[in-house]
Amino acid sequence: RYPIEFRRKVVAHKLSHVSKDVGVVDGDIVKVGTIGIRVLHTPGHSPDSICLLCDNKLLAGDTLFVGECGRTDMPGGNTRDMYDSLFDKLMKLDDKVEVYPGHDYGSKPSSTIGEERKTNYTLEKRTLEEFMEFMSQP
Repeated sequence: RYPIEFRRKVVAHKLSHVSKDVGVVDGDIVKVGTIGIRVLHTPGHSPDSICLLCDNKLLAGDTLFVGECGRTDMPGGNTRDMYDSLFDKLMKLDDKVEVYPGHDYGSKPSSTIGEERKTNYTLEKRTLEEFMEFMSQP
């Protein structure tokens, strides 16, 4: 049927319970052909959440959306971990890094770290306590 057989491998964080071919941790580089993709462990939405950084493009999964962040009120979610993932990892990236969330909940499908730093209400300067209080509101 198809002239080329497509081979794939499932890559997931080592903490993930999904069936995977490759278990990764923070800082690992996953090679796809000649392209290197850096793994950022970003727990918060779930303990095994990861973002993938390739050049100046971030596949943000359920950690960062345009204008908001992932939920932490579901099984496995942790607001303290989300705070650390957002402020200690993602907000340390360059303003020009393009953000491609796992879901299109915003006014547009993608953004940049710089735009999110300026306009994302969940990223306003907050202490951990203020962030936890904010995230606990319905």
